[in-house]
Amino acid sequence: MAQNKKKHVLFVCMGNICRSPAGEGLFRAFVAQRGLADRFEIDSAGTIGHHTGEPPDSRMRRAAAARGYDLTGSARQFAAEDFERFDMIVAMDRSNLQGIRALDPGGRYRHKTCLMLENHPAPRTLDVPDPYYGGPKGFEEVLDLIEQSCEGLLTRLQEQQP
Repeated sequence: MAQNKKKHVLFVCMGNICRSPAGEGLFRAFVAQRGLADRFEIDSAGTIGHHTGEPPDSRMRRAAAARGYDLTGSARQFAAEDFERFDMIVAMDRSNLQGIRALDPGGRYRHKTCLMLENHPAPRTLDVPDPYYGGPKGFEEVLDLIEQSCEGLLTRLQEQQP
């Protein structure tokens, strides 16, 4: 990875209040722990705009805080302009990846998109489950999956051409 060029990474889920803010917060902490925070711009978005302006879900914030992560920011909807702004767009599940790619019908930016669990060392599925309608275990599972995928994502980003 070029020393002077920051990598711009966007995490995307449906509403941008549970999984993608967790991806943003955990990956931000992950790169900071490795002394790489100055090499990244990290954000999150949702494929729908229903929660625009809202903070991350309080249950996800509590679960993340218990592990030492701070989830901040406010929800926003993914826009076609994000393809130009970001080097990697990381979707939390196949449905959201499909929604993102629908905004790129010619496939010009397909190389910039991936699923979070494509970076997991031993994925049992490709979809990070949506914990919104479940109990506390669902939020813990999401955090586990994201934590376990951060190293692979960092490696992938470092291998990308500038």
